[in-house]
Amino acid sequence: MLTALFSAISGLNANGTSLSVIGDNVANMNTVGFKASRVAFGDVLSQTITGTSGNSQIGRGVIVSDISPLFTQGSFEATASALDMAIDGDGFFMVKEDNSNFYTRAGQFTLDKAGYLVTTDDLRVQGYLYDSGGNATGVIGDISVASLNSAPQPTANAKFSVNLDSRDGVTGPFDLTNTSGTSNFSTSLTIYDSLGNDHLLTTYFTKTAANQWETNVVTVTDPATDPPTYSVVETQALQFDDTGGLIIPDPPEFTATFDFSPWGATGAQSVTFNIADMSQYGSASATVFLSQDGFTAGSLKTLSVSEDGTITGIFTNGQTKPVARLSLAKFTAPTELTKIGRNLYAESFSSGQPIMGEPGTAGIGRVLSSSLELSNVDLAEEFIKMITAQRGFQANSRIITTTDDLLQEVVNLKR
Repeated sequence: MLTALFSAISGLNANGTSLSVIGDNVANMNTVGFKASRVAFGDVLSQTITGTSGNSQIGRGVIVSDISPLFTQGSFEATASALDMAIDGDGFFMVKEDNSNFYTRAGQFTLDKAGYLVTTDDLRVQGYLYDSGGNATGVIGDISVASLNSAPQPTANAKFSVNLDSRDGVTGPFDLTNTSGTSNFSTSLTIYDSLGNDHLLTTYFTKTAANQWETNVVTVTDPATDPPTYSVVETQALQFDDTGGLIIPDPPEFTATFDFSPWGATGAQSVTFNIADMSQYGSASATVFLSQDGFTAGSLKTLSVSEDGTITGIFTNGQTKPVARLSLAKFTAPTELTKIGRNLYAESFSSGQPIMGEPGTAGIGRVLSSSLELSNVDLAEEFIKMITAQRGFQANSRIITTTDDLLQEVVNLKR
């Protein structure tokens, strides 16, 4: 009978532990990236009783043989922040604190005052870094956007498509002091120097003879004067055939050289103008298309994250540049990772070493931006487990009271 008491006590302890695990699961049902745990019970080594019919084994109670997390995929919640990330797969985000590496499934990231990508507890997120030119370095480190900017690019090539009205009369020669009276049509294009300064070019088209035109590229050449000084930078003759197609120059392009030294930029800057799509038809003169390959300097405007974990900076000048690529880790035995709180796990001897890689490779999983992985706690299942643990606890308490009644009867035999 005394054995029954100790067996019942082991049942109380085991079911009490189960209720503790269930309580932890329920408490963290709204914790991002939380993985529910489950309890595994095992019977205690039996004692053997030898009787006339042979040996009999009587169990001695129950023990908690294991408490392990369930690394099943949680549901995803859409958010408004591009720095909220979720992993669709088996990987973990790598984060660092005081030169110690930790791992997490919670992707609620933000930027700290120093420009580092951090967790809600200020642990720095790790990733494959890129240099200032947007080239991968292969080095894993803290992801920072503090010094990000987009350097200017001087214009080297420009293109415009213009239709010139074949019905226009001759108005030449071109006179810069009387552009409206000595040109038939004009179009404007902005180009950039080596410092990112913008310069407005106005191209005037003047008809000089049947099917023949002259184009004059005009821009400011001395910004110090008031009003600014304008000059003709390049003049190019154009000729069309009787179907309106451009035949001169051949090839259909010309180069203009600008002196931007008054703005502190590179002195001589050549820009090649592609005019292959110019035409001379019997319709009103119009600009169809304009483009150029330069841009001014830009500062970081926002960040975007792709499924392969690449974090891309979007700048105020319209340019984009990769900043880093998230580094993920997976483990052969993730259930053996050590929980250290704050949604963090640490490597243990039983978990094995981390297998690091880029998202989308080696089964690590893909990264979903503007998303968070919710807890994988199944509330209905936890309530069922809670009921069974409660009944198990009550039943074992009845064993204790019943055994106590029997022992009382034995004591009363002396009376």
